[in-house]
Amino acid sequence: MAPRSLSLSAYLALTRRGNGQPVYATEAERPAGELIWGHASNIDHAHALVQLAARLAQMRPDLTLLLTTPASMADIPLSASCLIREVLPEDTVANGEAFIDHWMPELCLWTGGDLQPAILNCAANADLPMFLVDANEEGIVKPGWRWFPDMPRALLNSFSMILVQNTETVTALRRLGVRDTEIAVTGIFQEGTLPLPCNEEERQELSDLLKTRPVWLAAMAQAEELDIILAAHRQVSRMTHRLLLILVPDKEADGPEFAARLHSEGYEFTRWSEGTLPEETTQILLGDTHGDMGLWYRLASVSMMCSSLKPGYGGQDPNEPAAHGSAILYGPNVSRYLTSYKRYAGAGAARIVRDEDTLAAALKRLIAPDQSAAMAHAAWDVASLGAEVTDRILDLVQDTLDVLEAV
Repeated sequence: MAPRSLSLSAYLALTRRGNGQPVYATEAERPAGELIWGHASNIDHAHALVQLAARLAQMRPDLTLLLTTPASMADIPLSASCLIREVLPEDTVANGEAFIDHWMPELCLWTGGDLQPAILNCAANADLPMFLVDANEEGIVKPGWRWFPDMPRALLNSFSMILVQNTETVTALRRLGVRDTEIAVTGIFQEGTLPLPCNEEERQELSDLLKTRPVWLAAMAQAEELDIILAAHRQVSRMTHRLLLILVPDKEADGPEFAARLHSEGYEFTRWSEGTLPEETTQILLGDTHGDMGLWYRLASVSMMCSSLKPGYGGQDPNEPAAHGSAILYGPNVSRYLTSYKRYAGAGAARIVRDEDTLAAALKRLIAPDQSAAMAHAAWDVASLGAEVTDRILDLVQDTLDVLEAV
């Protein structure tokens, strides 16, 4: 049971009064097997938790991740076969008790901060093993808690282990009375590098066919981005005549529209969906099939992550090209992965482009193998750090589940 404090007791008393809202209920059923509850207060943590769960499910096939987020993140696309999504209910004792009673999770991974006292206290009262992951000083204490001065200490004592980003957070936790034995400095919890599947025979065949041709990838492009992509390709092709563009629509259904556009502009192109291979004179390979991104990333030394040159799409995941040794370019509209792009850009692993001229200039520079290789290596280093933290959390979860299973 979580240690009591006057502040926490007062807060819980206030939340018991209720505000006339119905108590938490859901039509979703708890699946059979092991269920871990992960809470993400930002997009990056949500993606990292989903990736963690996917890896766990490979070793524990009956495992499910219950991912809770604020209501503002309810529409963010996330997918995994082992995933159930719920909006975290309002922080009241009644909601917390109903939530825990319905889902009965084996353990909780709470990422970042934005601590919810009533819900976390209910979890602690249920003897749920809880781990605070990627803790930072800013997320531990809320400004509105000034009337509850000792509540952070009581909440933090509910966690079996607190994994922090840096030593500054360790100092803050010590001030709040957390013992060193309950703190581990792990770095940032983020998506790591998980290479996508690839047909090795196809990769080898295309690699032999393309030989020394420079190849760049426009990944998951929108139709309205084609003007920029094709104009940049024309510019660079004037100085690099054998340059090949692998153009992948964001939606497989857009393949015919993309093909019609390329045909109308007189490009020599092949469609992967038709089973045709590029020839020496082929300018563009239209990757209009689903599930082949692992192949395209492996062939391209430079990846332009599309759905970012025009507003409204939010960008694509930069961890994918990083996992395959491809230098990363991206547009200014990457709200879905903003933190990740900042991390890669800060390490010299990604570069922003805004229009056909800046895209062409970046391609001209990165066509040089030493330039693209340097960026790709930096990207791999960043992504590998995420993998190391994920590995440590994975081991922690595995050990906890094994102990619970043995009881």
